[in-house]
Amino acid sequence: LILDSGLPCNRQTPYSHNFFTQDGKTPRQILDTAKAQLAHYSTVTLRHELATGARKTETGFDVMTEAGNTYRTKKLIAATGIKDQLPPIDGFAACWGISVIHCPYCHGYEYRQQKTGILANGDSGFEMTRLISNWTQTLTLFTNGPATLSPTQTQTLQKHQIVVDEREVAHLDHHNGELERIVFTDASSVGIKALYTRLPFVQHSDIPAQLGCEITEQGYIKVDMWQKTTVPGLFACGDNTTFMRSVANAVYGGSVAGAALNLELITQTF
Repeated sequence: LILDSGLPCNRQTPYSHNFFTQDGKTPRQILDTAKAQLAHYSTVTLRHELATGARKTETGFDVMTEAGNTYRTKKLIAATGIKDQLPPIDGFAACWGISVIHCPYCHGYEYRQQKTGILANGDSGFEMTRLISNWTQTLTLFTNGPATLSPTQTQTLQKHQIVVDEREVAHLDHHNGELERIVFTDASSVGIKALYTRLPFVQHSDIPAQLGCEITEQGYIKVDMWQKTTVPGLFACGDNTTFMRSVANAVYGGSVAGAALNLELITQTF
């Protein structure tokens, strides 16, 4: 049984990359293909429901949904993802996943050699700027207030002709999520095509925590090499377990979790 609320974190992303055979397809297209392929398997049931709670039972788990249904299962996989905490900057949400992006390996090639910015500060800002410098020669670090870079970091950025802009961001001008300019609180602005940033996040679902899963210091569900959580019978995979946010990595984690779970079921009944 697959319970899917239909609200993945990449729902706004226009194209998927870094997934062989699916390059350039939208997340929706990939999902529709997956659903069509699953329909050939009589042992799979897909329901468009939001899971709102779960409890451990003697034989496994009970999962409750917003629709008022309760499903009893021997094993459980949490492929619930994470939820990005967007800053209160007007225009940011509309651009997130389109031209305001978190990963150059997902979208960097498409914005190569275009006017690009980094919205970050301090060590994180320096490290991300160094990374993105490989994709474009026109790069600015926007610290959104006084920079907290070390003198050495500042000198290194200057050596590579990377501008540090300390103006506070008021809003982002865009057209259908495609950035046009950053507007600052002093009413000045700068044209830009892509903006990289790393955002804080929370688990998209609190069900794993409800069931007692250990959460790492970084905020991910702790799993072993077989995607097993610290709760017996409960597996987790995808963005909720790792900083490697990609469709291909999620597919890998799901494949491992499915195989390990199946082996557990066989072993327990053989």
